[in-house]
Amino acid sequence: MGNKIIIFNPRSANAKHRLPNTIIQVGAAIHGKYDYVFVDGNMEADPWEKISGYFATGEFKYFCLTVMPGPQLKQAIPYAKKIKEIYPDAINIWGGYFASNQHKVCLNSGYVDYIINGPGDNTFPKLLDVLEGKSDEKLQLIRNLIFKDEDGKIVQTVKEALLDQDSLPPYPYEYFNTFYPLENYLAKTFMGQKTFAYHSSMGCPFTCSFCAVVPIYNAKWKAKAASTIYKDLKYFKEKYQIDAVEFHDNNFFTSRKRVMEFSKLVMDDNIEWWGEGRIDTINKYSDEDLHYMRKAGCRMMFLGAETGNDEVLKQMNKGGTQSGQMIKDFVKRMKDVDIIPELSFVLGLPGPDEKKVYEQILWDINFIREIKAINADAEIIIYLYSPVPTEGSELYQQIVDAGFSFPEKLEEWIEPSWEKFDLRRNPLTPWLKPYMIDKIQNFETVLNGYYPTASDFRIKGYKKSLLKLVSGYRFKYGWYKFPYEIKVLHKIWKYRQPEIEGFYSE
Repeated sequence: MGNKIIIFNPRSANAKHRLPNTIIQVGAAIHGKYDYVFVDGNMEADPWEKISGYFATGEFKYFCLTVMPGPQLKQAIPYAKKIKEIYPDAINIWGGYFASNQHKVCLNSGYVDYIINGPGDNTFPKLLDVLEGKSDEKLQLIRNLIFKDEDGKIVQTVKEALLDQDSLPPYPYEYFNTFYPLENYLAKTFMGQKTFAYHSSMGCPFTCSFCAVVPIYNAKWKAKAASTIYKDLKYFKEKYQIDAVEFHDNNFFTSRKRVMEFSKLVMDDNIEWWGEGRIDTINKYSDEDLHYMRKAGCRMMFLGAETGNDEVLKQMNKGGTQSGQMIKDFVKRMKDVDIIPELSFVLGLPGPDEKKVYEQILWDINFIREIKAINADAEIIIYLYSPVPTEGSELYQQIVDAGFSFPEKLEEWIEPSWEKFDLRRNPLTPWLKPYMIDKIQNFETVLNGYYPTASDFRIKGYKKSLLKLVSGYRFKYGWYKFPYEIKVLHKIWKYRQPEIEGFYSE
């Protein structure tokens, strides 16, 4: 068996054609040091055929993949298991949110050998050096690593401080292009004809108790300079004629200074862009800032509203100053500057009793209606609460006390119910009753009928008018039960809800 490496991106929901920045960054960490290949599950009809073909050559030893919860596990789990069965000496190395947050069930599976716990820019090459006998460094001293020692005890090493993002090796775009043409990842979306996916920062400086990012980055954030971002975008603009960018950072807008510098640089390039941020952070930007950003191409922002209830916001430990009134005021500001606010809400958090849980759901439904009355263009994304709370938090204790627990075997994560759980469509939580879920989902259907999302650019003209007409009576009078006529139209036109599945692309 040789020592070549497969870096694999498992198929995501609906196989979105977005540039897999995560695995490209992994490749950058070992580029020029080890021989490796990329396999993108979103671009392969049968990824296993390609992966098994590589291993059949006898030249490959390492199967390395990054895993998000949900659909990606449908390939990650059986592929890793098969490789271990067929090639017992092969080494499976996992990274990503799922592996870090569920490291016990991964390592106890018997076929996941090592986990990169967070950024692997230093960890991954150091681990390979030790495994290949090129370094005498003890595994226990390699930061951001989780593994089992000789006694079968799980070892989680010290976290590494986030690295200066501008000093990291450049992404091997042209090498990746030899496996999958970069052109194929530049999708047509509602923002542009060629939409580029980019990652400009690492981590998040906040400690929301429901967020999977918190345990990995410990409220730390490091970002590329505006000039570095612009250099990369300029390259793709000149070579591939991109006209839109999705910034897939956990929090793109953390630094006002960086955002404004970037806006100045990109002002004359006719590039529309979208990013994720926090309302209480961006609310500190001046109206002049926001107008300038819009002129520079900022078309939409994804914002974690979560709830309009101040009491519940405290329960979520958002770690900022956000309030229900601030959300209302902010969506009004967004209307005035012509930037679409894309607001996510998390419904169905645990409460002291069933009545309280349901009351909070109804409260947020009414709050969402208020938001739409203020700014009809505001996009609304509704998630059913799926527990990923920070261990030790008040919210964590609440879900434990309520009787919730995660699967004990890795294979259970690819059962249909748990896949939907990770997509926040089926919570599997004991405090959320079927009638509550029906209420949320039926309201969402009516809402998406009366206010079809702008991001699904196919729904326009007569389609949009008909949906609004059919849904009007229901929305006006709050009659959400059995919205079959809306569901039929959504199904016929293959309507896409905002964000949950990403921007629709062709």
